[in-house]
Amino acid sequence: MDVQAARIATSPRGLALLESLPPYATIDPLSLGEQLRAQGAHPDVVSVALTQARLRSEGEAKFGPFAKGMVFTPAGLEQATRLVVAARHASRYRDAGIGRVADLTTGIGADAMAFAALGIGVLAFEKDEATALIADHNLRHWEDARVVHADSLATLASGAVDVDGVFADPARRTARGRRHDPRDYEPPLDEVLALRGRWSALGVKVGPGIPHDALPSSAAQAPVEAQWVSVDGDVVEAGIWCGPLAQHPGRTALVIRGDQAHLLTGSTEQAPTGELAERLLEPDGAVIRSGLIGELADRLGARLVDPAIAYLTTDAPVATPFASAFRIEEALPYSEKALAGALRARGIGSVEIKKRGMDIAPEQLRRRLRLRGDDAATVILTRVAGKRMALIARREESG
Repeated sequence: MDVQAARIATSPRGLALLESLPPYATIDPLSLGEQLRAQGAHPDVVSVALTQARLRSEGEAKFGPFAKGMVFTPAGLEQATRLVVAARHASRYRDAGIGRVADLTTGIGADAMAFAALGIGVLAFEKDEATALIADHNLRHWEDARVVHADSLATLASGAVDVDGVFADPARRTARGRRHDPRDYEPPLDEVLALRGRWSALGVKVGPGIPHDALPSSAAQAPVEAQWVSVDGDVVEAGIWCGPLAQHPGRTALVIRGDQAHLLTGSTEQAPTGELAERLLEPDGAVIRSGLIGELADRLGARLVDPAIAYLTTDAPVATPFASAFRIEEALPYSEKALAGALRARGIGSVEIKKRGMDIAPEQLRRRLRLRGDDAATVILTRVAGKRMALIARREESG
């Protein structure tokens, strides 16, 4: 988004037109745009208002009803922290007694809003002028939240910043795609972590695929918690929490389902491997990314089906928010022909296909199976003790 569009989006006339529009899902943007221009609305204002209406509609997935009072940039909305997760971030700072925080990369202001909502003062930095205008609008309700259009690291280096905690969400996307190497973040992760020398209460949101060896080590005098977070089955982020923000030093997994949050802590030792049992468990992605599969296996009395595959197996029914459970009805060495025959014999015409450790495209396989029948099942393609297997299974309630 350019600066002119941001100025229009946050201007009285731009906001007035935006508020007058019906829900985006009910309109034809092209037709409505023509009508508004014919009624005398400026074309640029119409274009910006319709874009904001679309972004607000998309933003409801992250911000719920609060999206209706916000404005966005497309890139800012894509990277913004979901409200339910931002609230968790802010709670860490509140619980650590942090009264004022520097948000180094505020974007559209999602995390800054969560800080401010908990009564934490926010100094929110944003290098991009258009995005800074958007963030300033989104933070308009909080007197102790200020947006600064500046380079945060350069400003902090000057020493003229009065805060007692720091938060950063470095940019991990460019026009060419995602940046996976933390050294390529903007700003680079190591430059952000270097601020621990001045502020022990430092938190950084990073990509969930961050290598474990890129994480700072935890020590008694400088604890660090690395937490992976999933929301309704999607792994949305990892966070590095230093000093007083490290509530459970080491690696942890937070699984959020609906309005419930479940925390897994413990050992990162490898789980044992054993024979396939009556049930197969698929750990939540946050559990897998954090390396806590061994801890989960120990709690459930389960074991890996293969040393290199993140599936667990057990005979006993399980009730856990940290894994999806499947009751295995048939296990056969993988053969497309044999699998199709087994499914037809059971009258299964609809299948959910899951796979790990096998180079198979589920959608292409589903078409080739040409199934008919009224029943449904889950097909799990995986290696079991090194052998390619097809498991016909049913989902179970797992808690």
